[in-house]
Amino acid sequence: MLTKLEYKHASKVSAYISDTALMIGRSSRHILRNTDQLLGAFFQPIMFLVLFVSVFGGAIEQSLPEGVSYVNFLMAGIIVQTVAFGSTTTAIALTNDLQKGIIDRFRSLPMSNMAVLNGHVISDIFRNSISTTVMILAGLVIGFRPEADFYGWLGIIGLLLLITLAFSWLSAIIGVLAKSVEAVQWLTFVIIFPLTFASSAFTPTDGMGTVLRVFAENQPITQMVEAVRALILGQPLGDYGWLAVMWCLVLIAISIPITYVLYKRKTTE
Repeated sequence: MLTKLEYKHASKVSAYISDTALMIGRSSRHILRNTDQLLGAFFQPIMFLVLFVSVFGGAIEQSLPEGVSYVNFLMAGIIVQTVAFGSTTTAIALTNDLQKGIIDRFRSLPMSNMAVLNGHVISDIFRNSISTTVMILAGLVIGFRPEADFYGWLGIIGLLLLITLAFSWLSAIIGVLAKSVEAVQWLTFVIIFPLTFASSAFTPTDGMGTVLRVFAENQPITQMVEAVRALILGQPLGDYGWLAVMWCLVLIAISIPITYVLYKRKTTE
């Protein structure tokens, strides 16, 4: 039998899980009901994919290894970029909640205040899953032919889940600190745009200048892109696999406690 203390702890854990599930449902419904978000989830990745393949494909394909088409090379970069930018909706949703006073209403209820954070972050997985699925289907239409086997796809899904969590928790810090949605959009763009474009997401790093190449080859987006790309192309992961996982876990381990501390401080002022 459970002791009184164990029963009380189990009840708190159960309530925390229940509150989090409720907030996940709330955030997910907002995604489905927000036409702008849905249109962004569908059309933005397709636009980037078609644009890069059509405009840059012919020039960049010449520098790729023999037998690798540009669309196959590009898909990993587009997927990771979409996941990274898509995860910034956590910051926007948090800022909206803090500005509109909904957090004050939640505080008056017998629920875990931190469940709001968990709900926004985990619902981003749902949104990014939609974007990634749409992008892969669009890629298949324009010539994307992945060579990953069943276990390769499991690895891709696992990596994308980790990447989503890492960038969602990172953007949650911005969402708590920012004073407006406009500030969130500007800050997330300044952080994620250089990381995605100064990487191997869209072009090999061999043709970059020395300083830029050193940065591109040793930053987290490149490790994540190369790990996903290796799995898509059915190639060995090499060091990219554990480096990508390490970067994600480090970002998560740093971002979660910082977000919780800042959020608790802001909601108890």
